[in-house]
Amino acid sequence: MDIFSTLQEDRGRLSASESRIADIVVNDFEFAVNASIIELAERAEVSPPTVTRFCRRLGCDSFSDFKVQLARTAHVGVRYLKPESKSSDPADVAQDIITKAQNALFLVHRSLDLAAIEAAVAQIAKAEMIYAFGSGGNSSMIANELQNRLFRLGLRITASSDHGMQLMMAAAAKSGDVIIGSSFSGRNAELVRAFALAREAKVKTIALTQTGSAVAKAADIVVPIDIPEGTNIFRPTSTRIAYIATVDILASLVAYAVRAKATVTLRRIKQQLVTYRDGDDDKQLLGD
Repeated sequence: MDIFSTLQEDRGRLSASESRIADIVVNDFEFAVNASIIELAERAEVSPPTVTRFCRRLGCDSFSDFKVQLARTAHVGVRYLKPESKSSDPADVAQDIITKAQNALFLVHRSLDLAAIEAAVAQIAKAEMIYAFGSGGNSSMIANELQNRLFRLGLRITASSDHGMQLMMAAAAKSGDVIIGSSFSGRNAELVRAFALAREAKVKTIALTQTGSAVAKAADIVVPIDIPEGTNIFRPTSTRIAYIATVDILASLVAYAVRAKATVTLRRIKQQLVTYRDGDDDKQLLGD
């Protein structure tokens, strides 16, 4: 049960007395979660039975049950019920987005684990087959970006965002293959399972994830990305900018490691683009 979602949905049906209780719950969570039924009733200027009716209206069995449910959901609920106040002016929003992206790039650059990156590049460059795994909106994008960056270097790679497919691919992988997994939270249990299956077959695994997370512990090589997020729930996560930059670093180093193969493949791709898209102009992007 999400107390705060229920409050939002039922707010228009609350009586004046119940609305005063709701205001206290929303605006002073610390008091509400620690108060007795008498203290909450006195603060809202209602009777204890009114507080009980309020709790039951929200789907709770009792005041005690209400407090348990409140404590379980408050760490998420309050933040989303009362979003951080930010300007919605286009100039301010643009500055906020760009500044956070710049900060993410600065932080990831400052904290790069170059030894881990070198180890990951060495495995990718010699892999017979590369599997890029990621689930959810952000990590799915990173898996696809890995495929986008590495196939043009002449490497064999496929990306998957489906948990079942990832498990089957991990089961089919061979010792000369590599699995790269992305998990922003590091809590993707299905990716942990895929990594464990790969390890049984002596398939090397690389994780782009948070330090010390479950995914990190399951991987052979960890490229840590630890970017703090702000409290603005409306701003897209700037962590994905750090992940894209890390993918570009890996791809560039792999390109240098497989220079001869990469040069041939890149030229063949460019030849097709010039012939069928760009004419005599060979300065356009390479298929991006």
